[in-house]
This record gives sequence, structure tokens and C-alpha cells, in this order.
Amino acid sequence: MSPINRRRFVAAAAGAAAAAVAVSPESAFAAHRPGGGHAGSGDSISATDEGDLNYDDDTDFTNADKGFIAALTPGVIKNADGKVVWDADGYDFLKKDAPATASKSLWRQSQLVSKQGLYKVTDRIYQVRGLDLSNMTIVEGDTGLIVIDPLISAETAAAALKLYRDHRDAADKKVTALIYTHPHVDHFGGAYGILPDGASADVPVVAPEGFLEHAVSENVYAGTAMTRRSSYMYGAQLPKSAKGQIGCGLGQNVSLGTVGLIPPTKSITKTGQVETFDGVRIEFQMTPGTEAPAEMNFVFPDLRAVCMAENATHTMHNIITLRGAQVRDAREWAHYLNESIDLFAGRVDVAFASHHWPTWGGGEISELLAVQRDLYAYMHDQTLRMINIGMTGREIAEEIQLPPALNVWANRGYYGSLSHNVKGIYQRYMGWFDANPAHLWEHTPVDEAKRYVKALGGRTATVAKAKGFVKDGDLRFAATLLNHVVFADPDHKTAKAELAAIYTKLGYATENAVWRNFYLTGAMELTDGVTPGRSTSVSPTMMMALSVDQLIDSVAIRINGPKAWDLKIRMDWSFPALGVVYHLTLQNGVLTYKSDDKADSGAGVTLSMTKPQLLALLGGKGLGDIEVSGDASLLQKLLGVVEKPDPDFAIVTP
Repeated sequence: MSPINRRRFVAAAAGAAAAAVAVSPESAFAAHRPGGGHAGSGDSISATDEGDLNYDDDTDFTNADKGFIAALTPGVIKNADGKVVWDADGYDFLKKDAPATASKSLWRQSQLVSKQGLYKVTDRIYQVRGLDLSNMTIVEGDTGLIVIDPLISAETAAAALKLYRDHRDAADKKVTALIYTHPHVDHFGGAYGILPDGASADVPVVAPEGFLEHAVSENVYAGTAMTRRSSYMYGAQLPKSAKGQIGCGLGQNVSLGTVGLIPPTKSITKTGQVETFDGVRIEFQMTPGTEAPAEMNFVFPDLRAVCMAENATHTMHNIITLRGAQVRDAREWAHYLNESIDLFAGRVDVAFASHHWPTWGGGEISELLAVQRDLYAYMHDQTLRMINIGMTGREIAEEIQLPPALNVWANRGYYGSLSHNVKGIYQRYMGWFDANPAHLWEHTPVDEAKRYVKALGGRTATVAKAKGFVKDGDLRFAATLLNHVVFADPDHKTAKAELAAIYTKLGYATENAVWRNFYLTGAMELTDGVTPGRSTSVSPTMMMALSVDQLIDSVAIRINGPKAWDLKIRMDWSFPALGVVYHLTLQNGVLTYKSDDKADSGAGVTLSMTKPQLLALLGGKGLGDIEVSGDASLLQKLLGVVEKPDPDFAIVTP
């Protein structure tokens, strides 16, 4: 891939380009394509160089169309109430050539990813693509169907299965096994669309060891914040259009149906483990700590096919996702891809994944795995090299370049980016602090903004200076200045409008779909305010997958500490069916607990209940049939300091 940030440009047409940028996004793009030279400061309007891409190479389009059987017509999926949860037809505008309001490279990726329907991968293996963020794979067993990764929502998964059955004359074939490659919701959330009655003794639900813990943990700790940031990441509130959301690089969008979880009944624990489901042999490779904490690839030795889960797709993936999550290990990712090459070389003719399109041919598969291995290894090793000569994450992101040999379509930064990935690697090893004492005790964004605006001569003067940087072509610093004005005075309409215009231009220019969605969503919220998000509906099965420990943790992280400073409460939560008593203590603004099988004689109140009753209580439905002994007011005091998360908190304004 070319450099993530071209720091030296020939600015031959700088004046014309700068003038165009200052007028409107459309006119800006007429004079200035992403990755080209930019005026004044030497900064580019785009963080990536698209100048050397080979658009004559149509291999990806050939592979994306290969094996096509039928599309879902119309490409709209609704829930039981008639609400649209997926609209593939909304992306028909992508059939046109790339407009001035989008990166040509990203437009190409979205054209590929938006293809939807049923596809044959090889004998007995089929995929449904383009009906959710991820793919659903169906393997024909001796008597029924093995389903891999049932999408996000029950509605989209059911529609995908029906599409397969309608075109494979398989209406009577039952699902005989369900496999989850890893614990991200787009790979398990639609399970009840495949197995409406849940797990049964004769249908194994297979997952890598540690799956359940990781599948639910995000919902306990930072789930609300991650969901809010995901609305930016996927552009959930943006219109589907050439000026709006055109995809997210990994898939087109997230479905908005019913999310559930059928817990695994069989865990895969080691590389080389071989299992047979409905007559189909599968050999597994464990890849923990790569794209997910628990993940696995697996080969079908008799079908000469390998599923690469989400470890090798047709984009640079995220080492750190912008919605928020723990930093992934680029070193381990590269290690497991290297192992995959050795494990599968000469044994497979096709590699498919839970996103994008397959790769056919043994040599082509090895090449894909090798360039992705080298991509993650290079990012990791060079970031550490630069760390050890004193560079910070921000400096590394500006300096690092990928070798020309890695400048292939499958490594382009449509989902992850070289810029934010190397910052994530820096964060993994060094944390948030760059060791500069000036950054050790900084003001809050609002307080800092007020001081900057004052130092620059006030709001009007700061806006004027920002406009000057726009004319010079430095949109990044113009955005920094205007962001200070907005945080100093969130009612300053001119600053908000100017900042929204800059975000729009940056969004139109970027090759990275996630960056585009962040920029354009930020621009929209500066202009229109925050629109309450419509997210997926979480079914009771998802909540039931949480352990009691995790449910108590979910209460503990919502305690408003200052309000609880003076409270001291001891209570027992008893679960007779489980034979466990949880001893909760609230003091010093902290809720702690331990468990055993004995009651605490010092507890002020005891609640005897089942887990569903606890879920109802925490969901605001009251005590119901919960048995209460002792001072019930203590429970009310506890719940009185439990704070409700804000799912629509401000991001681009204070």
C-alpha cells in the first residue's frame, strides 16, 4: 500500500484547488481528487494516496460474481412489525461510476461488498452475502445443513436460510449443526433465525473455547458507549447515497433486527482438533487474540476448502476499532496467518471468510494469506521500531509507509486504517501518555477550548483564522480551531456550520469507510443535533447468557460514586436453584461482592430469586415474586444511586 499520509506534495494547482475547496465539496472534488497535491501547508485532504491503484485488475469482481445463483428480490427484509431491518436495494446507486463525493477506491470496494444473494463456493458449500454486515455460510451435510455464522439479526438469518432453501430445493432439510467462528455479534446474533426453538440435544452449537465469556462481556462494561460510537462507525443515521453512507468497508451496514444468543454446546479447544458434523469432517485451527479474543479457522479436508473466519478478508482490518474495544495483537495475528499457510498449503482450492468474497486457487490463497500476514507484521514491527527511537503514536501515523509490494487491493484501508492502527499498537505497548509532561495534566476539552479561543482573540477571530487555514488547504488544523470554538460556545452557528462543511469534505475524500462515516455523522450532528438511535433489539436470550457475576458487575459500573459516598449497605442475593448466595456491600461509593453457599447474618436485606427475576428487577419491573426479608428500603437506596447510561450522549459538541 502507498503511504497513509503523503507529507510531500507538488502543489502545482494549489491555488485553484484551495479556492474550490473553500466553496463546496462538489466543486472541490472537480479540481482535487483524493490523494492529490494540496495547497499551502503540504497537507492532503485525504489520509491515503490512491494514485497507483490498478483499476484494470478486475479479479475481485470476477471472484465476487463467481458462483452466483440468485439475489433476494426485493432486497428488503422486515421484522414481524413490518419495520425494515435490512435494505440492500438502498445501495443501487453504487451501480453508477464513482462521483466527486466519494473516494474512487472506496466506491469500488462498496460496489463489491454490496453484491447480494446466494453463491456457490464449491461442492456442498454455499454463501449468502450482502444481507447483513457479514456472510452466512451453509454446508450441505449428509442429511441436513451446517450453518456457519448466522449474521446479526434473526430476521436476516432467516431470510438468508430461506433464500438458500428456495434455490436448492432444500425446504425439508433441517439444520444439523451451527458453528460460530468468533464472539462478535455479526457472527452469532441471528442464531434464532436458524434454530427458532434454540439448542437441542441433536444439533450441536459449536464455538471456540472462551466464546461465551467474550460474546457477552462487551454488553456488561462499555456496551452503551460502544453502541453510540458504532452509530458513527457504521453511519447508521446517514442516508444511503453518494453523499451519505456508502458502506463500511467490511460490509455495507449492520442490520436492525432481533439479536439473540444460543449458547454453544460444544467447544473447540486446540489446533488440529477434528470433528465430524452430519458426515462432514472439519479440522480446526485456534487463533485466539487475532481479530477476536476467541476465534478459529477451519478446513474441510474432503471438500478442499478453508474458512478463514475474519482473519483474512479483502481489506486491512482493525487493530483498534474506532467504536472502542481492547487493542488487538497484530503480532499474534501475523503469527496465526503464518501458521495457516503451513496448515492449509496444498490442501485447499478455495478460501472463504465471514466477510467479502472467496479466493480460489492454492497459489492465490497462499498469496492472500502472505500479504495479510506481512501487513500486520509490518505495522507491528515498524511501530515498535519507531517507538524505540522516541516517536509518539501521532508521529508514527504520519511517518509510516507500507512497502510497495503490500500495495494490493486486499490490504487497502477500507475498514481499518494504517493511521489509526499504528496508534492502536502504540497504545497497546505504551498506553495513552506520550511522556511529554505538557500532556500529563491537561484541561478538559471545554476548558481547553475556552482558553484557546481567548488566546486567539475570541470566537470571531478564531473562526476567521480557521477560514484562512481552509484557504491554505489545511483542513485538519482548520477543524481543530473550529472544534475549539464549538466546545467553547456550542451555540456558535457559524463555527458549527464551517466545521460541518470541513467534516463533509474530509469524509468525501477519505478512502476509509469508517472515517467517512465518522466525518459525515459528525457533520450531520453539528447541523441537526443528535437523533436518538435505533439499534438492534436485544432478546432475553442475550441477557440470560450473562452470569450473575456479570449482572452484578453491570450494576457496580453504574453506581454514581459521589452520591453513594455516605451509604453503607450489606445485602444478600440468594439463588436457591443455583445453591449460591451473593454477598453485596456498598461502601465508599463502591459495590463489591463475593459468593458462597451461606447466608450473611449481618446482611440488612436478603433477596431470594431466580436469574430471570433478577433480570426483571434490573430492567425496572420491580420485585414481582422475589422473596424479600429484612429492610427492603436498603434495596431502594442501592437502586437510587444506580445511574442510567445515556445512549445518545454528545460527541461533536460538549
